[in-house]
Amino acid sequence: MKNNNNNFDSLMKNLTPAQIVKELDKYIIGQDEAKRAVAIALRNRWRRRQVDEEIKDEIMPNNIILIGPTGVGKTEIARRLAKLAGAPFIKVEASKFTEVGYVGRDVEAMIRDLVDLGVNMVRSERTEAVKEKAEAMAEEKILDTLIPPVKKPATANENDEDIEALQNEKTREWMRKKLRAGELDDKMIEFDVTSGGVGMQVFGPVGLDDMGINIQEIMSNMMPKKKKKRKTSIKDARRLITQEEAQKLIDMDAVQNEAIKRTQESGIVFIDEIDKVAGNSSKSNGPDVSREGVQRDLLPIVEGSTVSTKYGPVKTDHILFIAAGAFHIAKPSDLVPELQGRFPIRVELSSLTQEDFVKILTVPHNALLKQYTALLKTEGVELKFNSSAINEIAATAAHVNEEVENIGARRLHTILTTLLEDILFEVPDKKPANTVQITGKMVKEKLDSIVKDRDLSKYIL
Repeated sequence: MKNNNNNFDSLMKNLTPAQIVKELDKYIIGQDEAKRAVAIALRNRWRRRQVDEEIKDEIMPNNIILIGPTGVGKTEIARRLAKLAGAPFIKVEASKFTEVGYVGRDVEAMIRDLVDLGVNMVRSERTEAVKEKAEAMAEEKILDTLIPPVKKPATANENDEDIEALQNEKTREWMRKKLRAGELDDKMIEFDVTSGGVGMQVFGPVGLDDMGINIQEIMSNMMPKKKKKRKTSIKDARRLITQEEAQKLIDMDAVQNEAIKRTQESGIVFIDEIDKVAGNSSKSNGPDVSREGVQRDLLPIVEGSTVSTKYGPVKTDHILFIAAGAFHIAKPSDLVPELQGRFPIRVELSSLTQEDFVKILTVPHNALLKQYTALLKTEGVELKFNSSAINEIAATAAHVNEEVENIGARRLHTILTTLLEDILFEVPDKKPANTVQITGKMVKEKLDSIVKDRDLSKYIL
C-alpha cells in the first residue's frame, strides 16, 4: 500500500497550480479566476500531506463557492480537477435534499457513495497492476482444460512416461501459440467459475443500508463459495478467468484502507444548486425553514464529522467541498453564517461571449464539432465546418441565450442537434458524398426562421 501512496503523492507533486490550469485549459474555455482558485486548493492538499503531523490535522481545506449562470463550466471544472488528481469525486444537487425522505439521510449517503467510488478506483488500479499475471494464469487454466496434464499410471515405465510428458509439452506449446495468435477465439470451452453461496436476494431491516451496512454482502461472505460450469467461446473464457484470477491476487482489505485514506485526504464533493437552499433575504419572514434545515444537515459534514460506511468510519474533515450556484435570487450571504464560514473562497464565473462559443466549438480536446465529426466518420462521412459556419453557430447561441434564457454552452448542443438533424437521420440510407461541408449560409437557412420566432426558439433551441 505504501508504494501506491508514494505514486499518488508523486502524481500530486508534479501537478503545480500552473500545470493544473494548463490541463483545465484543454477542456474549459475562459474562467481563469476559477481555474486558479481550484488549482491552488488542489495544490494545498498535497502541501498539507507534507507538513509535520502535529500541525497537519489543523490545516483545513479551502472550500470554494463557484458563482455563475448554468453552462459556464462550474461542474466541468470540478470534474476535471478530480480526474487530474486521481481523486474520488461525486456531484450532488443541494435542491434534492428538500425532497420528502431525503433530509438528513442523503447528506451522509453522499460520503458513502464517495467511498464506493474510491474503492472502485483503487480496485481498478490494483487490477491493472496484476493484469499481466492474471492473464498468464488464465492462459494456463485454458491450456489445462484443452490439454489435461499427463496422469502417471500405477505401472508406468519411466522412459514411456518421459516421452509422453515431452509430447504433451510440445502439444501444449503448439496450442499456446495458436491461443495467443487468436486462432482459437471462437472455439467453445467448458470451465469452472466461482459463484457466491447465496442464490437469493437478502433484504435487511429498513435503514441499515443508510447506515452503511450491506446485508446481502455480509450473507454472501459468510456462505461458502461454490464452483459452477460455464460454456463460452475461448475469447470470453479468457476474459472471465482473467477477471477471476485478478480478484484473487488483490488484497481487498488493503484496497478498502487505501480507498478510505484517499477519500478522506483527496475526495471532492461538488454540491450543485447550493443557491436553491439559501434563504431569500428579500422575504420578510426570513429563510425558508426546510432550506435552512438542509443547510444545518450539510453543516456537520462540511465542518468535519465521522460517517459510518460498510468499509469503516470515514472522516470528512479534509474532504474538499466545492459548492456552486447561479445565485440569481439568493446571495451567498443568505446561507447560514456557519456554512458561509466553511466556504472561504468565492469565485464568480463570467457569462460566455460569442468569441468564447467559437473557442468552445473548436479548441477543447472534447470540442463539440470534433464529437459530431467522429460520430459521422463511423458512417464513412467526413463532416467539415468552415469558419463562417462556426461563427454563425456561435452568434446564434449568444443571441438565443440573450433572448430566451442563458444556459451557457449547453445552448450549443441544442443548436448543433437541430442544425445536423437531417444529416444524422439521412446519412445511413442516402450515402451522400464522402465529405459534407457545413457553411455559414447553410446554418442561416436552417436556423434563421427558428431564431426570429421567439416562441419557437424557446421550444427548439
